[in-house]
Amino acid sequence: MTHDNQLMTGDDYLESLRDGRQVYLGGERVKDVTRHPAFRNSALSVARLYDALHDPATSGVLTGTDEATGIRTHKFFKPSRSAAELVEAREAIATWARMSYGFLGRTPEYKASFMAGLGVNAGYYGPYAANATAWYEEFARKALYLNHVIINPPVDRKRAIHDMEDVFVHAVRETDAGVVVSGAKMLATGSAITNAGFVAPVGSAALAPGKAEAFALVFFVRMDNPGVKLVCRTPYAQAAGSPFDAPLSSRFDENDSVLLLDEALIPWEDVLVHRDIERATGFYAGSGFPNLYNFQSGIRLSVKLELMAGLLSRGTKANGTDAFRGVQAAVGEVITMRDMVWALTSAMAYDPEPGSGGTVVPRLEHASAMRMYNAQVWDRVHELFETTLGGAPLAVPSSARDLTNPELRPLIDRFYRGSDSSAHDRIKLLKLVWDAIGTEFGGRHELYERNYSGNGEQVRLDALRWATGRGSLARYEALVQQCLDDYDLDGWRRGPWTGSEDE
Repeated sequence: MTHDNQLMTGDDYLESLRDGRQVYLGGERVKDVTRHPAFRNSALSVARLYDALHDPATSGVLTGTDEATGIRTHKFFKPSRSAAELVEAREAIATWARMSYGFLGRTPEYKASFMAGLGVNAGYYGPYAANATAWYEEFARKALYLNHVIINPPVDRKRAIHDMEDVFVHAVRETDAGVVVSGAKMLATGSAITNAGFVAPVGSAALAPGKAEAFALVFFVRMDNPGVKLVCRTPYAQAAGSPFDAPLSSRFDENDSVLLLDEALIPWEDVLVHRDIERATGFYAGSGFPNLYNFQSGIRLSVKLELMAGLLSRGTKANGTDAFRGVQAAVGEVITMRDMVWALTSAMAYDPEPGSGGTVVPRLEHASAMRMYNAQVWDRVHELFETTLGGAPLAVPSSARDLTNPELRPLIDRFYRGSDSSAHDRIKLLKLVWDAIGTEFGGRHELYERNYSGNGEQVRLDALRWATGRGSLARYEALVQQCLDDYDLDGWRRGPWTGSEDE
């Protein structure tokens, strides 16, 4: 079998974004996201990931061949067929994550959590199975950048989905060319700089048979599809200023947006599910997506926590508090959180479960634990930084320009120096700290990590549902019954304790 390599380079990726897509910011349509200051540096950051696929120093770690198709791709873009391949995929994910210090969450391999298994699970999609196969091959061959939008706008959550036709994504009518779709979806993180989006109902969506068939849609939408608009939130990169003042937000702001579909014609070849309520939400469990996206997110968060552990340690040294017992405990706690998240990815890789077509995916129980734990981590990181460093990240000059002012610089060098560093180095470090936790960009990341996997109640309800369906809750209850059966009103009923009661 010939192994082809058609992976996009950084330049290929940037060119793919110049397709006339309708991205709106500040009341105006963005002419070219690769050049607009709100998106340019984040697009360049992603382009750097694509170049790494071809760099001899990293290509061996990042890429491998799907032996079933001969396609050479990122190791997480292809299905894994053993625990060893999951471990290799973990290293590929981590290698990319370290290129953004964990602060780009929806990088191209995120959606590989679904797409990698699409080809081997194509039969699930019935009449659209050929579409599933074709999309997997195109995705893997080029390493396309996809994202997804599955959440309905919170307009009126009291009403049934089928009563929200004026807002929620639904099929308006069918044509020979495809299905015409209207409605809105959120949260389209990074979609302004992706090649296409994946649109589906959320897994917990209550689609009523006989009423909600028009909403039972799963499809891909290319960003240049007519009738598709992205309305973006306030960008952080555009106002970030110099790299010295905003080292993270100036290059890693993956803008969030709302996807608007206004009589958009979705070609039949881009459809996976149409008017099939069971398949429209059932694909989550069958695809291995919950197992795999938590794997990717945990690896990415581990890298992010590596940066935060180093930042807190360096910050305490600059403040001269690193020898204090309580401060050392705080640094140790961040390190432990990083190690806990990484250990969960190890469990997910080394203790997998069978997937479709001879593949393996991380065990769902481990993914569920990761999903809940990760949502709590970033709040604690914020608390530790805020209590351990105090007001130090605020007590810095407003701009890099203050350090180039000849009148101010001698005073800054005198009064802003650190316990172990020059004023320049201390200010530079604390501005990085503040961009991670205190700027609008930092605040967005706190919200992002907390809600990454959905609302907290649903995360816990899903854990209960999975444990019930897989029989583990029944085993736990059986253990309780075993304990109850050891004794009764008359004393011990079995075991070595019988006859040991006081006469």
